[in-house]
Amino acid sequence: MSLRARVTSPEDNGGVREDGHLVAVYRAKLLEEIDLAEMSALAAAERRARLERVLGHIISREGPVLSTAERSQLIRRVVDEALGLGVLEPLLEDASITEIMVNGPDQVFVERAGRVEQVPVRFASDEQLMQTIERIVSTVNRRVDEANPMVDARLPSGERVNVIIPPLALTGPTLTIRRFPRAYRLRELVDLGTLDEPIVLLLSGLIRAKFNVIVSGATGSGKTTLLNALSGLIPEGERVITVEDAAELQLQQAHVIRLETRPPNVEGKGRITVRDLVRNSLRMRPDRIIVGEVRGGETLDMLQAMSTGHDGSLATVHANSAEDALMRLQTLASMSEVTIPFEALRDQINSAVDCIVQLTRHADGTRKVGEVAMLSSYGHETYRLTSVARFDARPVGADRVVRGHFTYDRLPRRVADRLYMAGEPLPPAFGVAATDEQLTTREAG
Repeated sequence: MSLRARVTSPEDNGGVREDGHLVAVYRAKLLEEIDLAEMSALAAAERRARLERVLGHIISREGPVLSTAERSQLIRRVVDEALGLGVLEPLLEDASITEIMVNGPDQVFVERAGRVEQVPVRFASDEQLMQTIERIVSTVNRRVDEANPMVDARLPSGERVNVIIPPLALTGPTLTIRRFPRAYRLRELVDLGTLDEPIVLLLSGLIRAKFNVIVSGATGSGKTTLLNALSGLIPEGERVITVEDAAELQLQQAHVIRLETRPPNVEGKGRITVRDLVRNSLRMRPDRIIVGEVRGGETLDMLQAMSTGHDGSLATVHANSAEDALMRLQTLASMSEVTIPFEALRDQINSAVDCIVQLTRHADGTRKVGEVAMLSSYGHETYRLTSVARFDARPVGADRVVRGHFTYDRLPRRVADRLYMAGEPLPPAFGVAATDEQLTTREAG
């Protein structure tokens, strides 16, 4: 129900005010009677309850005349404006929403179950949206204005926030909130159809046997979710260091050190990059390093770590296929300040990367392991990928639901031998190739 009420003050002339104006009027009246700073010592629930009582008295004393439902809605919206993020509060309370996208004051989209949909929520004006944005960035000691029109940060509650405002954003202030993902176990991802039991057995063996694994996929394909699930397979007792631009991983092991980048301060100084953290992590005696996402020169440091004693490390990369992932790694590694020939980078990748898990987000919003590929090339050789598992999708029917099945191929002999030496059983669904000619291998790049 949209709240519209008659405001009976002299300047209203008996007209009907839009709900956004009414909320602003009573928010100002509420703040005249209470001091939010003095209430900061109260628990969140008690602070909200007290504000609701005070506002209820104000409405009873000054009007307007509202139905019970309208009164409750007005109180909630005013308190949300005073304490929280206004019209976004109900969306943040909805656990089914994984992303909130505000494209100016009049358009709000959310993602549920992999599908993006517009919701009937709007801000009264650019000014109200900017107030909400400023409240968000102030919690992480950041500012947003024409001189600093872009902000990327993580809230204390875990949500990842990106803000871009005019003049860069032509549609008005734009806000994207990515919810902190719940930590899934691999078995739960089986129930969701992301992968199946044989692939779980294979990936479990690869992680415990300390294969270096790259999780690849497009935006929103579930890379962080799968990376978190894979990290749950790391044995207790190993020292694990995670490096992230915005901390999202939720490892449950006892010996985990979490590192997160830091943006520059208002003077443009003090920035700490992923590369800085990866380099520092090598001095911290890690058994494994997990990089939430490689995006630049830190890729070279990560590859060197993988090939110089930090086996079993994990990272994600944005790419649309396993072949693209290798070329992306090569391009990113070349972005370091050290000039390295492409042949040397290829040698580095061939020696560092063991497995690529490619994720695909389908048209119906489902996310699946599209392929598990082992890197079979050596040294300066052209990249060779051996596909050992894939999802074969059938044509989409009238219901637009993606259906298909997972298929499996033979494992390379060296992979099987390494699993055997690590005491890991070979998954029954996978055979073992006696010769390279029996493998499903393709070149990349």
